[in-house]
Amino acid sequence: QVQLVESGGGLVQPGGSLRLSCAASGFTLDYYAIGWFRQAPGKEREGVSCISSSGGSTYYADFVKGRFTISRDNAKNTVFLQMNSLKPEDTAVYYCARSTVPTLFSSFFSSWGQGTQVTVSS
Repeated sequence: QVQLVESGGGLVQPGGSLRLSCAASGFTLDYYAIGWFRQAPGKEREGVSCISSSGGSTYYADFVKGRFTISRDNAKNTVFLQMNSLKPEDTAVYYCARSTVPTLFSSFFSSWGQGTQVTVSS
């Protein structure tokens, strides 16, 4: 059974950091790009970051460039999103998903996880 499970969300103060994890099972992670997306209440889902299957290419939305870093450990079947300098506007449910194409367009992705809540507030 193909499954992606996010973890690592929580409540953090502005300027703080969180590290999200996306654990994969039921398929060979090495063959897929993995993307992180987020959805805030009342807003559409938006692409945050993506990493190619090999990890050699990474992509970031403009609003997280310089603050977030995506990485992957295929041996551990896990993809990470290090989030630094968090802002209140980063508050959202964060999801990971897989794709055969590295992109930030959600229509290319499948096997979505259940999401993890990130709340940035003082």
